[in-house]
Amino acid sequence: MSLLQVKQVNLSFHSRKLFKGKDQTNKVLNDISFAIDEGTCLGLIGTSGAGKSTLGKVILGIQRPQQGQVLFQGYDIYNADKATQHKIRRDLQVVFQDSYSAVNPRMTAERIISEPLENYEKLTIGEQRRRVIELLERVGLNEKDIKKYPHQFSGGQLQRINIARAIALKPKLIVLDESVSSLDMVTQSLILQLLNELKDDFGLSYLFITHDIKAAFSISDHIAVLEKGELVEHYHSKDQFLSSKHPAVKRLRDSILAEHPRFRTITTRANMG
Repeated sequence: MSLLQVKQVNLSFHSRKLFKGKDQTNKVLNDISFAIDEGTCLGLIGTSGAGKSTLGKVILGIQRPQQGQVLFQGYDIYNADKATQHKIRRDLQVVFQDSYSAVNPRMTAERIISEPLENYEKLTIGEQRRRVIELLERVGLNEKDIKKYPHQFSGGQLQRINIARAIALKPKLIVLDESVSSLDMVTQSLILQLLNELKDDFGLSYLFITHDIKAAFSISDHIAVLEKGELVEHYHSKDQFLSSKHPAVKRLRDSILAEHPRFRTITTRANMG
């Protein structure tokens, strides 16, 4: 059984017109189905407005779909009892794009990272502090950072804090929602390297939501493409993605890869394939 199963998920938003005319229904997700196995990363690629972040919210239990199921470790996350939901929240974590908005600016790094530990673990103050220091060191920071506030960190350092918080409870799956897109290229590379190391060390699974093909390629075992709320293709290798003839994939590949001169040879090769 897969760790995460998304089955025929449909989600629409309704908008009311102020004046005469019928209300409009905007379909955001249309019959979405896929699975993620333990210890693997699915890269979910799509342009802005494709529905990627909305799908992430559905999987996290934030946005209930009108139809379909989200099964995590075999449990329907929207119909589970309270005890099961509590367990799901422990094993399913998230790292968002904006590292600053994801934290309380009045909390120190210690308090930010210890939040999930306080909610789920019965640790003494000393044990909790030692665990926080271990987590800081695991993400490339150190004990001196424990009393710093968010504004005292760079964007990359603060994203490391968010990652430390996400792995604090040793979850099964982490949703990474554009988690490196706001960082410079060097910092992106370092964070992606860290995520790969953590995946191997802890046996983590990831849903890596991004518009960046290069980032997806560096971390993903499989690639799925979302366009206008539809999962149009699912690939088991990067070569399959690069050689795909699907019109939506070709548009995505051309529009994104062409922005990076060093990838234009890849684009040319893919178009010739």
